[in-house]
Amino acid sequence: MPLPRIELSGRVGDQVFAAMHSAILSGELAVGDRLRIRDLAEELGTSVMPVREAIRRLEEIGLAESLPYRGAVVRGFTHTELLELYSTRRLLEIEATRLGATRVSDEDLASMRKEYAAMETAVADGDSLEYLDSDERFLAILYRAADNSVLVELIQALWNRCRTYKILGARQAFDTAHPAELLTWQEQLLEAASEHDETRATTITAASLDAAIDRIRASMNDA
Repeated sequence: MPLPRIELSGRVGDQVFAAMHSAILSGELAVGDRLRIRDLAEELGTSVMPVREAIRRLEEIGLAESLPYRGAVVRGFTHTELLELYSTRRLLEIEATRLGATRVSDEDLASMRKEYAAMETAVADGDSLEYLDSDERFLAILYRAADNSVLVELIQALWNRCRTYKILGARQAFDTAHPAELLTWQEQLLEAASEHDETRATTITAASLDAAIDRIRASMNDA
C-alpha cells in the first residue's frame, strides 16, 4: 500500500522520518519490505534527499538495514536477536514494574483502567494494532510512575525495535479461538498495581515476558 503524501511544512526530513517510522510500527511497511528511495519520495511527495536521511535514521534506531544487492529494507530479527531483545526487556520491565507499583497514583490507575477497557474493545473488534497501542500505553503509565525517564525511554526503544514481531504475534493470537487470553496478564497486573503489591506485580511482568521468550524458543525448534 502506498504511503500517504505528507503536508510539506516545517522540516521535511522530520516529516518523512515520522511517516516512514509510523508505517513500520503499524505494519504497513513489513519486515523485509524494500525501502526504494525514489518510489518512497514519489509516494510522499518529496525529493530523494529527505528519504535518504529518514532511512539513515531508521537504521540508527534498528528499524531498517542495508543488505547487499537489495539496498535498504525494513529490518527483521533472527531468533537469537529476538531472545536478546526480550531478555533485555525482561530485566528493564521488571525493574520498572517494581518501582512503578509502589508509586502509582490513583490518577495513574484510572488511566490504566481506561487503557485496559480500550484493550477489551480492541480484542472484541479483532483490532490487533489498537490492542498493541493500548497495551503499550497501559504499561507506560505504570512504568512512568517509577519516576525514571531513562528507564522508560530504553523500554520504549526496545518496544519499537521488536514492534514488527509484536504485530505478528498479536495477529496470530487474534486468529486463535481464545483471543481474550490477550488480556490475562494485563488484568492481573492492574489488580496488583491497584494494591501496590510490587512482589506480585513483578512476578506477573516476569511471567508475561517469560511466556513470550518461550514462544520464541518454540518457534526456533519448529524452524
